[in-house]
Amino acid sequence: MNAQFDPEQGSAIRLPQPYLLFLADTVEPGFAKTAFGLRDWAGDKCVGEFSIGATVTTGLPHMTPAQAYAAGARALVIGVANSGGVLAPNWVASLVEALEAGLDIVSGMHVRLSDIPQLADAAARLDRRLIDIRVPPAGLPVGTGRKRSGKRILTVGTDCALGKKYTALALASAIAERGIPADFRATGQTGIMIAGGGMPMDAVVSDFEAGAAEILSPDAADDHWDVVEGQGSLFHPAYAAVSLGLLHGSQPDVIVVCHEPGRDEMLGTAGYKTPSIEETIELNLMLGRRTNPNIRCGGISMNTSKLDADEAARVMAAESERLGLPVADPIRGGEAFAALVENCLK
Repeated sequence: MNAQFDPEQGSAIRLPQPYLLFLADTVEPGFAKTAFGLRDWAGDKCVGEFSIGATVTTGLPHMTPAQAYAAGARALVIGVANSGGVLAPNWVASLVEALEAGLDIVSGMHVRLSDIPQLADAAARLDRRLIDIRVPPAGLPVGTGRKRSGKRILTVGTDCALGKKYTALALASAIAERGIPADFRATGQTGIMIAGGGMPMDAVVSDFEAGAAEILSPDAADDHWDVVEGQGSLFHPAYAAVSLGLLHGSQPDVIVVCHEPGRDEMLGTAGYKTPSIEETIELNLMLGRRTNPNIRCGGISMNTSKLDADEAARVMAAESERLGLPVADPIRGGEAFAALVENCLK
């Protein structure tokens, strides 16, 4: 079963739930963003976590696959999004254990579950499903650059894995709470698992990136907002291509720049310094004007999870004054986040 976005039939995907989150042997929190995203935005669908030596934890109860199945889980979700989306050989035995316990497996990795013989054999023997999220639909078009109706916000970043998904989810929710029609448009595996549909942008062939983004956010009513989950960073030496295709194809009216204070080096790429917020705004607006001449920056979303409340407030207020834009942490919310939402909508 391949989870795909179908603009003709809607984006609903029926995944077996609830989930057991598999953290494998992850030691880098940034690579466990799938598990954290599901915990934070689909916590009612998660019964626990399962690992084989991970030092990262979601804080959910640790369970074996058999215990999770007894607690109601019906799928093990690979909660890891490591560099390259690879599935390590030492994970396979644990995944087979999950199949034998009665769980299907849901994966957002680049590698196909069915391409791993031990998993394919076990799934066939046990009548279990191997569900790959990171499979784009067939027949994607190239981008046209045609201006579409409706309004769009795109979250962009100084780096990857610093809050673009969380920011988009929070913005879409806040806009809807104001009585304004809004949809969260998922572009990564975790977002797709949360939303039930979307477009796995980093699995799309480069020539079709912009076209895929156009399909993801089609024509809409003039007062409707699509809040598009960003991917990567225009500055990342590995992932800039998907960021640019998404920027051109989504044609955002507004960008929100996501940043983590104190992150000086780009994730997973030693020696590459994180760009400044100003550089990030400038480059995204310059390239974004190619398909939307009226693009603007609505503000800054900061991931202040490593700061206490007082320090976070001080940093955000100082940056807001320096940049002349709203700066907020969507998880902390409050007046600062309300100001960011309002500036995006004006």
